[in-house]
Amino acid sequence: MKIHEYQAKEILKKYGVKTLRNVPCFSVDEAVAAGKALGGKVWVVKAQIHAGGRGKGGGVKLAKSPEELKTHAASILGMQLVTPQTGPEGQKVRRLLIEEGADIKKEYYVALVVDRVSQRVTLMASSEGGMDIEEVAHKTPEKIHKVFIDPMAGLTDAQAEDTARKIGVPAGSVAQARDLLKALYKAFDETDASLAEINPLILTGDGAIIALDAKINFDENALFRHPEVVALRDLDEENPAEIEASKFGLSYIELDGNIGCLVNGAGLAMATMDICKLYGGSPANFLDVGGGASTEKVTEAFKIMLKNPSLKAILVNIFGGIMKCDVIAQGVVEAARQVSLKVPLIVRLEGTNVELGKKILAESGLPILAANNMADAAQKAVKAVKEAA
Repeated sequence: MKIHEYQAKEILKKYGVKTLRNVPCFSVDEAVAAGKALGGKVWVVKAQIHAGGRGKGGGVKLAKSPEELKTHAASILGMQLVTPQTGPEGQKVRRLLIEEGADIKKEYYVALVVDRVSQRVTLMASSEGGMDIEEVAHKTPEKIHKVFIDPMAGLTDAQAEDTARKIGVPAGSVAQARDLLKALYKAFDETDASLAEINPLILTGDGAIIALDAKINFDENALFRHPEVVALRDLDEENPAEIEASKFGLSYIELDGNIGCLVNGAGLAMATMDICKLYGGSPANFLDVGGGASTEKVTEAFKIMLKNPSLKAILVNIFGGIMKCDVIAQGVVEAARQVSLKVPLIVRLEGTNVELGKKILAESGLPILAANNMADAAQKAVKAVKEAA
């Protein structure tokens, strides 16, 4: 689960991370009022969307007068902001953050992520913070320092201070950087985050260490422990189909292809998408119905996939273990009838009660293309799409 920058900063401030004064706004008038309330002569107008690279897309502007602040707020609010992380369709800006200006002497990058290999939370830090951190990681990976944190000890003073020195924090500001890094780790750990990133972390002219930006993503599997985090969810930033799918316990992510994939199990779903690509097709979605899909779940899955105007065929790939093939076959038949399916339907079943499942499909009277294996299913799906073109 993602949240906005201003929400992330509020969380980090509670843990002792220093940020600049700022005010979230939902209108141009609120933005102008925020500038007056903050005072000063320089403000930053920031688009609030769930994507990085906002500055490159024109979503972050410096204002040196109230008139300029108003102009920037009016141009950013409501715009379709396109960044490297939104895709070409962009994301509509519905919220702004007005922040006081800062005397920036140096920019750094710090982040906490879960490293799957070491199975530890990892602190990453670099002396090269700012909009081009991806380029730094690609071209000069040696400039990114990593600390694999012992979950029992947490981030120690020595580790935090050593990291600060390695990225070039001046001696007089190392203690501040240490405290900020430790506070960031505590926030990450206690909120069950999957990512906590500050880019840039800045050194000001007077030696202060401040989080100029903030991004936090949370582990959705742990949200039941954090109702205060769930309350921060902004549904306007999420795909409506994905929101609908979550109501029925379906793991759904919309993609830009035309073959709908309905699969049980995340690993099998990934393999199904891969094999579609292998035979020249393009998956329209990732959809995992889980290990105990009911007829209702399957029907809703069909409805959600069919809302995608690019959909040209549906591939159902089920390995029956906990889920019996006859149950899923009956669900597929009833779902296809309920939604009056008009696109080709390819079904591959394997596992418990597979013969009974195939019999249900064959006797349904529906134009279902049965597949013998995954390769056969993918080839039939790709062929069906080409014939429908």
